[in-house]
Amino acid sequence: MNPKKILVIGSSNTDMVIKTNNFPVPGETILGGRFLMNAGGKGANQAVASARLGGMVTFIGKIGDDIFGKQAVQQLEDEGINVNFVAVDHENPSGVAMITVDRKAENTIVVAPGSNGTLSPGDFNKALSEFNESEFVLMQLEIPIPTVEYIARIAAQKQKKVILNPAPAAELSDELLQNLYIITPNETEAELLTGIKVTDEKSALNAASALHEKGVEIIIITMGATGAFLLNNGKSELIKAPKVEAVDTTAAGDTFNGALVVALSEGKTIQESIVFANKAAAISVTRIGAQSSVPYRNEIID
Repeated sequence: MNPKKILVIGSSNTDMVIKTNNFPVPGETILGGRFLMNAGGKGANQAVASARLGGMVTFIGKIGDDIFGKQAVQQLEDEGINVNFVAVDHENPSGVAMITVDRKAENTIVVAPGSNGTLSPGDFNKALSEFNESEFVLMQLEIPIPTVEYIARIAAQKQKKVILNPAPAAELSDELLQNLYIITPNETEAELLTGIKVTDEKSALNAASALHEKGVEIIIITMGATGAFLLNNGKSELIKAPKVEAVDTTAAGDTFNGALVVALSEGKTIQESIVFANKAAAISVTRIGAQSSVPYRNEIID
């Protein structure tokens, strides 16, 4: 096993982004501004973030037999990511996401999962040799939850460290939570998982404690510009994020998670890893787009 090898399992999408002053209300048509088409998907974003920041990354996902999928795989390969275990779905199109970004840098996103929704335990089993070589497994929830549960179960049996970014928000089984090493919800996701509204450090501690009671070893609640709240071994702290002028928060969470797993794979402590992840995410929000906003290792000042 190579402790530096990282397995990222998740979605690959093509993001179609329109900048606008305000979001339209239902039934309204508005004229937007700049249009961008970028490679995206939470899984692919996190794989790119991990690779750019120094990780040895293998990506497991599923694409359609179409131009979007072929371009997505080529771009991942260009980032130095092992794409040998990306499966092709000949019946469903590759995933796409329609994103609008307003003048306050907030975004709304609608995703058509396509082939991401058919990633199966069988697709994962074809990569068991790579899985056995990796210490860290990073996943999200834009692929079927039964597949996530299956992988987490196998990982727990083999003492692999699973980091789950529970996005988009969904209810999770206690069995899945017990098989995780780290969970990284944002405030909204933490509330859905625990029923506790997260607005400050006290409520973050309550939500994190509820997740710990369900069996998760380490809980990190990302709180945007505020930073990240950590609960580990009964000790909690808020690790503040650098102050920056945000222009687009798309993929900030993905950058955070990709950076976090790289730092952990290099033997950094959990606190050091969060500091590193905060720095990477802070840079990403100063740029437009998903993968296009992810920084490189030489941009992070230790």
